[in-house]
Amino acid sequence: MAIIPCGSTWASPNGFQPHSVLRSYVTNKVSTYSHSTSGRIRSLASQSSTMFPQESLNVLFNSVSDKNSCRRRGACLVVRASRDYYSVLGVSKNASKSDIKSTYRKLARSYHPDVNKESGAEEKFKEISNAYEVLSDDEKRSIYDRYGEAGLKGGGPGMGDFSNPFDLFESLFEGMGGMGGMGGRDSRNRASEGEDQVYNLVLNFKEAVFGVEKEIEITRLETCNTCDGTGSKPGTKSSRCSTCGGQGQVLSSARTPLGVFQQVTTCPTCGGTGEFSTPCNTCRGDSRVRKSKRISLKVPAGVDSGSRLRVRSEGNVGRRGGPSGDLFVIIEVRSDPILKRDDTNILYTCKISYVDAILGKTINVPTVDGMVDLKIPAGTQPGTTLVMAKKGVPLLNRSNLRGDQLVKVQVEIPKRLSGEERKLVEELSDLNKAKAPSSR
Repeated sequence: MAIIPCGSTWASPNGFQPHSVLRSYVTNKVSTYSHSTSGRIRSLASQSSTMFPQESLNVLFNSVSDKNSCRRRGACLVVRASRDYYSVLGVSKNASKSDIKSTYRKLARSYHPDVNKESGAEEKFKEISNAYEVLSDDEKRSIYDRYGEAGLKGGGPGMGDFSNPFDLFESLFEGMGGMGGMGGRDSRNRASEGEDQVYNLVLNFKEAVFGVEKEIEITRLETCNTCDGTGSKPGTKSSRCSTCGGQGQVLSSARTPLGVFQQVTTCPTCGGTGEFSTPCNTCRGDSRVRKSKRISLKVPAGVDSGSRLRVRSEGNVGRRGGPSGDLFVIIEVRSDPILKRDDTNILYTCKISYVDAILGKTINVPTVDGMVDLKIPAGTQPGTTLVMAKKGVPLLNRSNLRGDQLVKVQVEIPKRLSGEERKLVEELSDLNKAKAPSSR
C-alpha cells in the first residue's frame, strides 16, 4: 500500500518529484503516528539535500504529524493499492531479463484478444504487458524495486505512463511471422467477415413433407467492381491514419484513486484499418454494393415450420476481400385443410354411419401419397384410431424412415329415420331383447 500526502504538488528544480520517494518512506515507517516517526522526518528536514527540499519535507511532516488536524479537514491521506508486477508475470524478484521476456511471450500468446475470447482476457493482456514494460526496463525496474508502483508514478515524465500493449506485443514478435499466424498489426487491419443473411421461405404442406428444390432471389452485399473491393477511389492512394498512427486502435488512460485505467478502442477515424483514403464514389468506402442474386435451394424432406436451413457463403461478402457470411433460410409451412401434422405423423378424421361401424366397410382415405383404401373392421367403436403404417412424414435427413397416418373414426348417428328404417331398427331391438335371456 502506498500512502500519498494530499496536495503534494512540489518538485525539485531539476524536474524530479521527490514526493514519490517520500511516499515509500512513509509507507514503510508509518505503522503508527508516533513521535519517533515524526522525529525521523524532522531529522531529514534539517539536513541539506537536493533530493529532499526543506519545504517538501515540511509538507510531508505536517501531513503525517498533524493527525487530528487532517481528520478535521477530511481525508488528508489517499491510499492506493500497489500491484506486484512479479506476481503478474509469475517470476521471482531476481529473475533475469531473458526469463522475464520468455515468460511474457508465453502469457501474451495465451491472453491476446485475437486468440483468447474469454471474458477478462484483454484486461489480463494489458496487465501483463504493463508489468513487462516496467520489469524489462532497468531504470523502471530499479525504481519499482525500491519504491513500488508509487515511485514510478512520481519519478518524472514517462515513468508512470504505459505504452500501447499491442505495440509492445508487436515489437517482440516482429520478424517472427507474428503470433502463430496472427500477423501482429495486420491482424487488426485484416479483412472482416461478411454478415449473415436471413430469408423466409413459404412451402405448401406436401413440399415440406417430401422436400422440394426451389429457386429463390436474394439481395446481398457483393464486392464493388469500381474499386475492386478496396473501398478507395480509383487512382488515389491511402495514407496512414493520423488519429491512431496506423494502429487501427486508440488508447485512452484515466487516472483514478485505484490506479491508472487504460482502454483500447477501435479508431473512430479509420474504423480500425489504420489507413485513411478517399472513399469510392460507388460504394462510399464500404468496398461493397447491394445486388440481387438467384440461387437454387434444395429443401430436404421432413422440414416443418421453424426449420432453418444454412447455405454457406451466400450471405454478405466480407469487406476488403474477407470471407462471405452465410444465408439462413427460415421455413414456414402452409397448413392443409384436411390433413394435420403431429411431428412425423399425419392425423385424419373419417366419418362412417352406424351401419358401417356395425357391419364394417372399406373406404377411401386421403394421404400425402394420394387416396388409399382403408378397411373399417366390423364392430368399430366411436373414437377408435386406426393406424396406416408408413404413410406419415419422412424423418428429416432420413427419408427412408417415415411416420404413420393415424385415422380417427367418428360414427354418425342419424337424428331422423324413415318409417322403414325405424321398423328395421325396432326389429333389430326385438332380436337383441330375445337374445338377452337365452344368453343369460
